[in-house]
Amino acid sequence: MTADVAPAQTPEQLRTAMVSTLLEQGWITSDAVRAAFAAVPRERFAPEASAQAAYAADDVVITKRNAAGRATSSISAPWLQAAMLESAALRPGAQVLEVGSGGYNAALLAEIVGPSGRVVTVDIDPFVTERAARFLAETGYGHVQVVLGDAEHAAHAHAPEGGFDAIVVTVGVWDVPWGDLLAPGGRMIVPLRFATVTRALTLVPEGDHFAAVEATVCGFVPVQGAGSFQDQEAELAKGAVRLTRETGPSLDVDALERALTGERTELWTGVTVGRGEPFDSMHLFLASTDDRFGMIWADHERGGADLVDLALRWSCPVLITPDSFAYLTLRDADSGSGERRLELGTHGHGPAGPALAEDLRQHVLGWDAGWRARTDPHFLLYPADAAVSPPRQGKIYVKRHTQLIMSWDEDQRKSTR
Repeated sequence: MTADVAPAQTPEQLRTAMVSTLLEQGWITSDAVRAAFAAVPRERFAPEASAQAAYAADDVVITKRNAAGRATSSISAPWLQAAMLESAALRPGAQVLEVGSGGYNAALLAEIVGPSGRVVTVDIDPFVTERAARFLAETGYGHVQVVLGDAEHAAHAHAPEGGFDAIVVTVGVWDVPWGDLLAPGGRMIVPLRFATVTRALTLVPEGDHFAAVEATVCGFVPVQGAGSFQDQEAELAKGAVRLTRETGPSLDVDALERALTGERTELWTGVTVGRGEPFDSMHLFLASTDDRFGMIWADHERGGADLVDLALRWSCPVLITPDSFAYLTLRDADSGSGERRLELGTHGHGPAGPALAEDLRQHVLGWDAGWRARTDPHFLLYPADAAVSPPRQGKIYVKRHTQLIMSWDEDQRKSTR
């Protein structure tokens, strides 16, 4: 007797299931976004993936990698695309700029704004724009305007009089040069990187600056071209582990390589989190508190998980000096109530590893005591040459075109005018 085998689901069935999942999880909240996800055939924009992989609600589809094996183009996870589209608050007839092409997200935008609307999508890579234009034409969205060029400048030539009603950026950027292209009352959704952390900020005009009305934890492939920014990076164990930091003294890769494989300091905090409980506000607290803050990344395919035991699967906060580092880790904790809890700890490597581990431990304790229960910080984006007052609690990140204020101050909006 042979075991029963479940029949393979069709793309249409998988699409319906994906939409149901996004609705149940709260990522889709409007009829317009629901209808767009139900209409656009995602699998047609991801021929390198199986239909099952294409319609996984929480996973990306990598469409291009560079010589080092890192993704340079992808189709974002459906949950994140839905969140960004909902944040854009699009309406029929809207004019939209998309920075970073792939085709699928542009088709969703076109479906929402309808035949009276306009979608312009810009990408620097001809491989990406050729695919996007071809797939859009094949699926009935050939009216989307696909532009090959560096979005740092190319987008300006295609802006309508009065500006775009929405700007949706689908690559990770370090700066925002498109503020002057947004119409009054419009919205920009921008995955903005600062101190190696990325948040998808929904930015709305507010006088002489932009205010973020939403901030979503996310990750995107980095922008290429004039808008790119290279963090300091130490690639260790042939890429199995990476350390990144935006500023500070140059990293000694050889010394950090020795630190990785040397003796490790292990400290524990007594601070616990529930299974699946987010603690990303700690990342922002650390970024604004300690100039040694960065991120540590583990490549599981290259054995990174055997070398570091990160609190989060792929990456987590780290304190870095030229020859040492300390990162967050987790272990099971007895809650006494039957609920599974995890205790936060720190692992230190290198000559300064013990001191860094202790410093990071103290930061965790400080976050737990004074910051954990707070609402998330708010973000304001000003022109680079604007005179702004530093927040009492937070930090200013100065960039080429703009300066980002991350603040926990209740009156920060007034004090920075």
